[in-house]
Amino acid sequence: MNAPQSPNSWHYRELNARNPGLNHLSDGLLALVEAGHPVVAGSADLQYSNGLVKFAQAHPDRYIQFGISEQNMVSAAAGLATTGAMPFVATFASFVGLLCCEQIRMDVAYCKLPVRMIGHHTGISLGFYGTSHHATEDIGTMRSIAGLTVVSPSDGHQLEAAIRASADWPEPIYFRIGRGRDPEIYGPDADFVFGRAIEHFAGEEITVIGCGQPVHPALEAARRLNAEGRSVGVIDMPTVKPIDRDAILAAAERSRLILTVEEHNIIGGLGAAVAEVLAEAGTGTRLIRHGIRDEYSLIAPPTHLYAHYRLDAQGIEAVIREALQPA
Repeated sequence: MNAPQSPNSWHYRELNARNPGLNHLSDGLLALVEAGHPVVAGSADLQYSNGLVKFAQAHPDRYIQFGISEQNMVSAAAGLATTGAMPFVATFASFVGLLCCEQIRMDVAYCKLPVRMIGHHTGISLGFYGTSHHATEDIGTMRSIAGLTVVSPSDGHQLEAAIRASADWPEPIYFRIGRGRDPEIYGPDADFVFGRAIEHFAGEEITVIGCGQPVHPALEAARRLNAEGRSVGVIDMPTVKPIDRDAILAAAERSRLILTVEEHNIIGGLGAAVAEVLAEAGTGTRLIRHGIRDEYSLIAPPTHLYAHYRLDAQGIEAVIREALQPA
């Protein structure tokens, strides 16, 4: 006989059910099914953490529960793609983006199969789960795999738009998303084009280029600084690979300084991708990479970690002010 649940206990499924941000992944997939696409979805025992439970309830015949078997899940998704299915598989970013690297490289990307892999709770968003569950190297790992597209949406609506756009995208995709608690930047009618950045502000003093979680606080910081008469631009770079070279070079031509902001190790991530574009083009624009230095992230609540690594609005504002100080 089950013991009665205490009203003060922590009910994981119930708490997740109250978080509407977790609906975006399923809503994007449901839209594809409604449009007639052969979508199948799978998760490694985390359907309540990524919101796929909504899709599973709507289409139980299209959902596969793989259990704690992430590498097998990726390989099985590759097999499903060979049958004409459109597989989307999801688990923690630290698992799919790092543990499953070999399966993604050999079974998916090398074979050029249109598998869509969703790494959720990326960066430091798993907080107390610790360094083993933090994903601060996955952009560098994934973007180095040939033929693999890397997308880091900054909110749920942009994720939905990217999922809808993926229906006609020929390459496999790694989606890097948060924990469903990202503040909204875009509306339900958000548009998404692979390889295209979104410029929110144009800045002559500095342009901030971000992806994923830091975009919203970067916008807050820029609004405060621009209200003081500064000229701070912000570009959302949701597609890390293929990256929008034109947007980067236009910002470099207009601004005296480029600042990249990412919830990732500054080695190999968005900052490195922007640096490659600037170096190859021979621009003289200075670049500062802001994110997690070359270290393993600490263990704490996500809000505390964002403050510690200056990835919240106050921290990003402070980094911009320091960057604008006379040499």
